[in-house]
This record gives sequence, structure tokens and C-alpha cells, in this order.
Amino acid sequence: MISVVLVEDEDSIAAPLVRHLEREAFVVTRVADLAAARQRLAVAEPDVLLLDLTLPDGDGLDLCREIRERSGLPIIMLTARAEVQDRVVGLTVGADDYVPKPFSAAELVARIHAILRRRGPATPAEETPITVGGVTLDPRSRTVRVVGEPVQLAPREFDLLHLLIANAGKVLRREEIMDAVWDPNWFGSTKTLDVHIAWLRRKIERDASAPRYLLTARGVGFRFASSDELGD
Repeated sequence: MISVVLVEDEDSIAAPLVRHLEREAFVVTRVADLAAARQRLAVAEPDVLLLDLTLPDGDGLDLCREIRERSGLPIIMLTARAEVQDRVVGLTVGADDYVPKPFSAAELVARIHAILRRRGPATPAEETPITVGGVTLDPRSRTVRVVGEPVQLAPREFDLLHLLIANAGKVLRREEIMDAVWDPNWFGSTKTLDVHIAWLRRKIERDASAPRYLLTARGVGFRFASSDELGD
């Protein structure tokens, strides 16, 4: 699932947009001002921020600048400011895209997917061990432990687990995984991904037929369960 925070104070715009995004399987949180947006983003960053500029308590450009000082969070500005200079300013302060009102919800969805495709799944610093729900992966030594017990993985299995656990809680599309772990020019069957997922489950899951860590998003791809789901 792709998580979206929508910062929009006009109900007539926000309500139908939220319905459309949810029909497209997005998880949407809508807030109506900058203060609420800052509170929400302090808890957890979404996959995409949809940001109106003219808000009751200030200018969305200020929030965009703040975010860019600390994060690469994808930001799409939604605004009635349609002049070329307004777009230049928005992109200059760090927006990834700028959509003038009125806009097509279908086009906005396409723009969100395009930005996420360009950015690809996040990867961790190579030296940083990752622990989620009792699974610890150390990129430096290329070792994996499950509840303290070492697990032997083949190189491709390790790379696949590394990508998924680095994005714990986030669904990665099959194409993203194949591009990152295999090769963007891979011409073989994507069924090889299913085979490797099955192998990984047999090695790290207590019951491979009822996986706790490696979860399937039907018709989309796979994800590693989040810390919250696993009770960390």
C-alpha cells in the first residue's frame, strides 16, 4: 500500500480526492493546515505528500523548505497558483511536481506513480545492521539471524531480504524488486522472484505456509512486515 498525506483545507477538493485515492488502494491521511501536517509528519513520513500552498495558517512553501532540510520525501504541490513563476518557485524550494488546480485525480495518481518509479525503493546505508521483529540483517558481514539464530542465505536471497527489510512495512512492486535485485534489463520470467520468496520463507519463517515476515500483496508485490505488526 502507498501511504499519502494530503494537506488541503478545502473540503470540496479534499473529499472527492480522498475517495478517488482510496479507490486506487492508497492509504490517505488528510489534514487541513500546516500545524496538523507538521504533527502528522513528526510521527511518520508517508510515501508521498500532497501539499496545498494556500493554507489557513501559512504558506505550504515553508513546509516544503522545512522537509527538504531533513528528508527526500516526495512532495507534489497542489495549488491555484498557476503562473510560470509560481511553478519555478515551488520546484526550486524542493517540490518533485507541481499540479495546478483544477486537476484530474486520475492524472494526479499517474504522477504519484511516476515519482515513486523514479525514486525506486529505499536502500539503507551499506554498513548499517537492520533489525525488525527478531530478524537481524548485517550488510557488512552479509549475515542474517532470526531470534538470535544464524541463517544461511544464498547471495541473491540475501540481496532480496536486504531490500525488503530495508523497506519494512512498505509494499514493493514486483518490477521494483526485479530491477533492484536482479537487473533492469532482466528478460527472464518474474516467477524467479516467487521462487526466491518461497526459499526465503522456508529459511526465516517458523511456518512458511503462514508467513509472519514476508507478506504477499496480491497483484502488486511483496513486503516485509512492519515493526508495529511484529510487536517490536
